Amino acid sequence: MAMKQLTDEDFVRLYTYIQKNYGIDLRKKRQLIVSRLSNTLESEGYSDFHPYVEKILSGKDKDATVSMLNKLTTNYTYFLREIEHFDYMKKVVLPEMEARHKNDHCLSIWSAGCSSGQEPYTISMYLKEYFKGKGNWDLRILATDISMNILATAMQPSYPEESLSKLPPSWKSTYFVKKPDGDFTVSQELRKNVIFRPFNLMDPIHWKRPFDLIFCRNVMIYFDQPTKDALVKRFYEVTVPDGYLFIGHSEGLNKATCPYEYVEPAIYKKITKQR
Repeated sequence: MAMKQLTDEDFVRLYTYIQKNYGIDLRKKRQLIVSRLSNTLESEGYSDFHPYVEKILSGKDKDATVSMLNKLTTNYTYFLREIEHFDYMKKVVLPEMEARHKNDHCLSIWSAGCSSGQEPYTISMYLKEYFKGKGNWDLRILATDISMNILATAMQPSYPEESLSKLPPSWKSTYFVKKPDGDFTVSQELRKNVIFRPFNLMDPIHWKRPFDLIFCRNVMIYFDQPTKDALVKRFYEVTVPDGYLFIGHSEGLNKATCPYEYVEPAIYKKITKQR
């Protein structure tokens, strides 16, 4: 398949539109755009990028836009990615949450930019293991992504065996079901513990209750600094006092503007100072 032609003008128009509407910064990703979208152009019968860019910029075909964003930002993901977060959650965050919610027994955790579901399902397994035998807790997790397609995949998941390789064998047998094709899906028990919703992180955040813990890992790497700063501020406003934000290990927050306190790499806490 020949790479399709993307003119300077169409490249600028496309990355400007994506940045303005979705906060994703692709100014230095021309090669990535061409290589990841050439297949799409081929299958839709375009000989070059111009008519495709026109279609995206018209804003009329939302599915085409979201499909494009998925292709440009999809990362390989697996269970127990960046395991330090889960260790910290188990040792520090869950005991704090257990104490904070000893009366209402209701936790509030958000996996923002959940992709194909590995992250929220992993969080869910940790919650179930930690709260086993501790009475009746509401451990459901909110998991959001901009793409309906990827959420559909996450809700009816199918994972290759190698993506489960870091999980304890007992978790694999408890929480996963092997399918006839050799891939794995998640058990009903785990599936009903995760609530999937479409959400664009550029939008105002209006969930019912504030969060004890927000995971937003390897999502902000695509955002420019002002977009990132504004998003972190919105996260902060919906985090409970002493709640946490976990970001990806390859990401950093701007010390000058970040309202959270730095705890350790990729872990931040909302410490409310006594006035």
